[in-house]
Amino acid sequence: MSTRSIRPAKITKVLADSIASEIGFEPGDAIISINGQPPRDLIDYQFLCADEILELKVLDSRGKVHQIEIEKDYDDDLGLEFETALFDGLIQCNNRCPFCFIDQQPPGKRETLYLKDDDYRLSFLYGSYLTLTNLPQREWERIAQMRLSPLYVSVHATEPDVRIRLLKNARAGDILKQLQWFQENRLQIHAQVVVCPGINDGQHLEKTLQDLTQFTRGEIPTVASVAVVPVGLTRFRPVEDELIPVTPEKAAEVIAQVQTIQEKLQQKQRKNSVWLADEWFLIARQELPPTSHYEDYPQIGNGVGSIRKFLQEFETAIAKFPNSRQTPRKFTWVVGNAVEVAFRPVVQRLNQISGLTVEMVPLCSQYWGQTISVTGLLTGQDLLESLKGKDLGDGILLPSVMLKHEDTLFLDDMSVGELSAQLNVPILPVTDVEELISMALSD
Repeated sequence: MSTRSIRPAKITKVLADSIASEIGFEPGDAIISINGQPPRDLIDYQFLCADEILELKVLDSRGKVHQIEIEKDYDDDLGLEFETALFDGLIQCNNRCPFCFIDQQPPGKRETLYLKDDDYRLSFLYGSYLTLTNLPQREWERIAQMRLSPLYVSVHATEPDVRIRLLKNARAGDILKQLQWFQENRLQIHAQVVVCPGINDGQHLEKTLQDLTQFTRGEIPTVASVAVVPVGLTRFRPVEDELIPVTPEKAAEVIAQVQTIQEKLQQKQRKNSVWLADEWFLIARQELPPTSHYEDYPQIGNGVGSIRKFLQEFETAIAKFPNSRQTPRKFTWVVGNAVEVAFRPVVQRLNQISGLTVEMVPLCSQYWGQTISVTGLLTGQDLLESLKGKDLGDGILLPSVMLKHEDTLFLDDMSVGELSAQLNVPILPVTDVEELISMALSD
């Protein structure tokens, strides 16, 4: 059992027609224990709820404690959602990586923006990356016992001195021993390598990828995939850091280096396991690989193949929609200028629909001090400064990747409502290709 303080698991939503709804659970209630054990997190909750008979100790929203017994099939879900996935608090990061995005934000924003998580549970549940530098033995034992696989690991470098330099943590040099532990326990990871020019590129990147590909063999490879990602820098980063931005020349060099490794993997293992993020090709101004290159998109969360996947999904989706609309409409579609060239075919196809005009506005982020920006880093301030006073038509089609998860706030804390009021135009967040098309065609 962890020594961390476990709070009752506060319920925020009770799904309709669920077991919990029938019993009478309400938002604001909290689960203290299941079969006598307080759940540390959503992982414990799901594991404990797999029993067919549950004895729940529940604290209701009025402060009264109830004992509830439930009989169900082992795979029946209770139908509850919680305030957080971690009932004993966040395991925070103990590294001081100079490229950490948290440290590259301006001061004075809401407190949650500065929380540095390095929590293996969030990695297992949601695919967030961790470094493995802060785990006591009991947590390693729990990972093995509960088969928490795959995890997502920020490797960056396998040479101990290089990784220690990057993470500024003496414990960072154990990464190869830790990979061997995953191998011995038959557990998997997905790895990422953030390339910082002058630190872990060149021969260091070569060594890192050679080491990682030793773990990509077999029916259940220890390292399921590796994403190679360019470092992202903002104007708010600490002035004393040693980082330099990725140039088009450096991007072309890394592409050539990694593609050589990919070719060798295809020859030896009949499959690829090392992937280049789309940003490399955008920075180098090179053509993206074809859709077939990305196999089953194992590193889509790291921007590996996301553009090709978007274009492919667009071609499939657009065929389902009519080729005209009754009421003429004009929309502004805001994207990061990194994808401007790649998304031109989308705009051209949308503008072939009779009665529809879509103007793509590619922006860089003055807020972060970038000349080339991905869409997800654009802020409300960027949009306000670039779009104020312009004819924006009947609304702005806003990729929801710019907004905090399940929120209406941009990364600079401006809300969608505030921006809409200042630009005097409706803002229509869109989460995927089909929503982009349907928003553009709806009256």
